Amino acid sequence: MLEVVDLRCEYKVNPIGIDVRRPRISWKLKTDERAVLQTAYEIEVAADAEFSRIIWSSGKVESDQSTHVEIVDVQIASSTRYYYRVKSWSNKGDSSDWSAAAFWETGLLHTSDWSAHWIGAPAEVIAEDAEQSPLLRKSFELKAGIRQARIYTTALGLYELELNGARVGDSYFTPGWTSYNHRLQVQTYDVTSMLQEGENAIGAMLGKGWYSGNLGWQDQKDIYGSQIALLLQMHIWYEDGSVETIATDEQWLASASPVLMSEIYHGETYDARLEQPGWSEAGFHDSAWQQAVRVERGLSQLVAQENEPVRKTGEIKPIALIQTPKGETVIDFGQNMVGWVRFRVRGDAGSTIEIHHAEVLDNDGNFYMENMRSAKVTICYTLKGADVETYEPRFTFQGFRYIRLIGFDAGVQLGDFTGIVLHSDMPAIGTFECSDHLINQLQHNIEWGLKGNFLDVPTDCPQRDERLGWTGDAQMFIRTATYLYNVAPFFTKWSRDLAADQLENGGVPFVIPNVLSKESHSSSAWGDAAVIVPWTLYMAYGDQRILKEQYSSMKAWVSYIQQQGDNPFLWNTGFHFGDWLGLDAKPDSYVGATDRDYIATAFYAYSTSLLQKTAAVLGKTEDAEYYAKLYADIVAAYTEEFVTPAGRLSVSTQTAQVLALMFGLLQGKAKERAVAKLMELMEESKFHLTTGFVGTPYLNHVLSDHGQLDTAYRLLFQQDYPSWLYQVTKGATTIWEHWDGIREDGSFWSKDMNSYNHYAYGAIGDWMYRCVAGIDTDEEKAGYKHIFVRPQPGDQLSWADGSLNTMYGSIRSKWSRAEDGAMELLVVIPPNTTATIVLPGADSDKTMESEIPLQQTEGISSVEQVENGVSMLAGSGEYRFTW
Repeated sequence: MLEVVDLRCEYKVNPIGIDVRRPRISWKLKTDERAVLQTAYEIEVAADAEFSRIIWSSGKVESDQSTHVEIVDVQIASSTRYYYRVKSWSNKGDSSDWSAAAFWETGLLHTSDWSAHWIGAPAEVIAEDAEQSPLLRKSFELKAGIRQARIYTTALGLYELELNGARVGDSYFTPGWTSYNHRLQVQTYDVTSMLQEGENAIGAMLGKGWYSGNLGWQDQKDIYGSQIALLLQMHIWYEDGSVETIATDEQWLASASPVLMSEIYHGETYDARLEQPGWSEAGFHDSAWQQAVRVERGLSQLVAQENEPVRKTGEIKPIALIQTPKGETVIDFGQNMVGWVRFRVRGDAGSTIEIHHAEVLDNDGNFYMENMRSAKVTICYTLKGADVETYEPRFTFQGFRYIRLIGFDAGVQLGDFTGIVLHSDMPAIGTFECSDHLINQLQHNIEWGLKGNFLDVPTDCPQRDERLGWTGDAQMFIRTATYLYNVAPFFTKWSRDLAADQLENGGVPFVIPNVLSKESHSSSAWGDAAVIVPWTLYMAYGDQRILKEQYSSMKAWVSYIQQQGDNPFLWNTGFHFGDWLGLDAKPDSYVGATDRDYIATAFYAYSTSLLQKTAAVLGKTEDAEYYAKLYADIVAAYTEEFVTPAGRLSVSTQTAQVLALMFGLLQGKAKERAVAKLMELMEESKFHLTTGFVGTPYLNHVLSDHGQLDTAYRLLFQQDYPSWLYQVTKGATTIWEHWDGIREDGSFWSKDMNSYNHYAYGAIGDWMYRCVAGIDTDEEKAGYKHIFVRPQPGDQLSWADGSLNTMYGSIRSKWSRAEDGAMELLVVIPPNTTATIVLPGADSDKTMESEIPLQQTEGISSVEQVENGVSMLAGSGEYRFTW
């Protein structure tokens, strides 16, 4: 029986408050049959859940498209809910019933929809240079018969809302971090159940956040502005058809809060004695509060919430209470995490406790904070004298495994402390597990590195005075990220900020949103995020809209490179980070030995090739031809500059060979020589990597793609320095910034730049998923419409199991090898897709599927004996191969 399930609008389940004028619908098919393909669909959009008032129908459309289907010819209105349902027909001659109804709901689509004004606290309440957070509130009366209510709100800074004494929503760090001068997100909340007939009250607490708080390592503040403010509008619809609006204006009241200081880097200071119980409730006595003041700010930058908000995604209980050699009380949570600590405390009114945060203990077992640099990462709490007081921060987060307690009573109980994990609440979609426990811990570390650094923007690190959206780190890791979580909305938002912050000449800042100097832009491999990120989203999700949106930004970046230097086909000018943190760097240098102009030209070619493919996907034929020629000219110039007549690369580093081979810059003898040179360099390093940020993500791919699978596995399984598993053997629970963040003797690499939660080197995950598990997408049918399942087992593993929940459904590839060499591969292919499955080392005449010969297996066609095994085309379904 065919069913239509898991309906999504713009990747989300029943989103509210969106501002997309032509929303896209996606769905999955569910069936027990094999080789099922959709042949047609029908979509209906209605004004009600019963579909008695249908406002648009696609009619029966002959198409296999089931992702990103645009709703067209519907005039989308503000603050309106639209219901939709889908019916599907398949190649088996059957059709589904209508799916269960789903919906999307719009927010305020036009600036004219806003009657609210920006408001903040007057100087009499909070001085302009004060650190204290303000409170804002308003009481209001409502009549009976409330049908529904929505709050549309945002802030300059951060906000938390309360309505009738209860917190509104489960999002944190709202409205998120965007390029505030160009884009500011608005959140929508359904508050129908929180309102009551008669008197009500709404309140907000504001924090500085990324808007006016401390950012960067140069003690910068007020980057976007100095006055934090709230913009809020609540719409109440009544059963009688009337509508009422509550909006921020000068009639709101302001007061100081117990939050004396709250900074992203430095932590939070809270005096519980200053609490005003009931401040957001009806009937609260606010006669001592002052009138709010209007803040001058326009509305043109407002956009609806785009990515999933930051939420609490888990809790971690501590594993140990430690008395350090210095006599300090330290708690170990057992996991390097990002978020904060919720704690219970008892004591006299006016007494103060402090919690400090750290990622590691030093070699002597003492609490170590020097790698935090100037970030104070301290929670300071002054007690009000209640029996038991419970506290957690609001507008700050920390990256930590350990906390140090100051001022607590001697009888500290572990049960009084809970680690609260916070990150952008993206749906988890991928898993990987294998027979080796160290590799499984590496996989754990990769995932937790993502969690810790995907907090509204893809940060480099979550703990020190940085936490910025470095473009290079993001593009290096994005393919790995697309396997673990659905990061499409997350990176769509970030890409729009990249385009907003892009220079007029096409240059790309080092960090997005950009908070660095005007000169801090356009390093190769960093600025290339402008092209690589949208292309990767297209590959993973089949999302052409992101390519359309970012196309002008992608073109501008390549055009920027063209304008550099005297030769438009080489990039040999300007500042570049090079192979950042490469182990072949000169002493006291962060930059690897690979020539920076070599790296720049290689990435110039790579971005141009992706831009050419993008133009082809979008049907821009002239552009595609132009960039194809430009790519050919770049490769010719690269060859003349860096390849000798005998076919040898003039740059003799691991990274140089890797980039040339990964980006397809060499052919024939030159390609063979690069592979041979890479293997020579591997032997010289005793099969250890010397690559940095640029070369490492591609290293294992290049080895396995060029006949060196054993070497790729050998690198993965190395346990001594430098290697991925070296960190694991040193107790890492996330990915480190430096291969030797903790040296063999227990000392530290550096105190200036030594993060223990830095996801870039976690890009090895991409190779584990695409090569070890063998799950990949076909570039010609992106988004896993056509799937490759091509596992490449290594001798070090007896089994590996990978799964990926795509836009079409779940893919699985689990292989195992018995002691006698017999192989088994379990494959799951979702409906409405096809797959090329390759069984390594198999003989087509001796291979069985569920004890049936391959040639007789339902759902399988075109079985072919190839050099490395058996290749076949398979339709959807579950298969179990043995050979």
